[in-house]
Amino acid sequence: MFGVFPFLQIIPLFLQTEKKLIRDCQKGIKKAQYVLVKRYSPMLLSVCRRYARDEAMARDVLQETLIRIFENINRYEPRGSFEAWMRRIAVRRSLQWLDKSAWQHELQPVQMPEAQPEPPEIYSQLEAEEIMALLRTLPDGFRAVFNLYVVEGYTHSQIAALLGISESTSRSQLVRARKLLQEKLLILKKTSRYEVATVRK
Repeated sequence: MFGVFPFLQIIPLFLQTEKKLIRDCQKGIKKAQYVLVKRYSPMLLSVCRRYARDEAMARDVLQETLIRIFENINRYEPRGSFEAWMRRIAVRRSLQWLDKSAWQHELQPVQMPEAQPEPPEIYSQLEAEEIMALLRTLPDGFRAVFNLYVVEGYTHSQIAALLGISESTSRSQLVRARKLLQEKLLILKKTSRYEVATVRK
């Protein structure tokens, strides 16, 4: 996206405040745009990875997200968090990459028991990569709703409007996503115990 800048020339830019960096990017200063990419790409990529089916898709979505950020940065109003503004763009670009039929198919209302909260110790024993791998095994619709509700903090009403589904569909997919994750977590936990026991033998 950018050429290579002499390292000594961009060191001062890395020390800029966020507000100054945004202003320089709004002026179209390439070096400032380069620094913004370097500073925020890891955070944005982590967002894209939660929705993408694989690493290649996540990186493609990241590129589109960065392009959209620079196209719209003059519209950013500093009343809110800049990171939150960029995260919303990343979420929307991620969703646009997925097959919307995955969540636009209206489910019939069904009585489903609420999934029990996942024991915190299960997550604490997993690496971030393992959790990401588990999320990617979920169907697109389940993964999207789970991320929007659990990670991004959207309400079911907001998710319904964003994905073009009903609130009941959002709730149903969240329950099913949690149930699938619990099952996969328990299998992973049992497998890990078996492997440890085998090694000790």
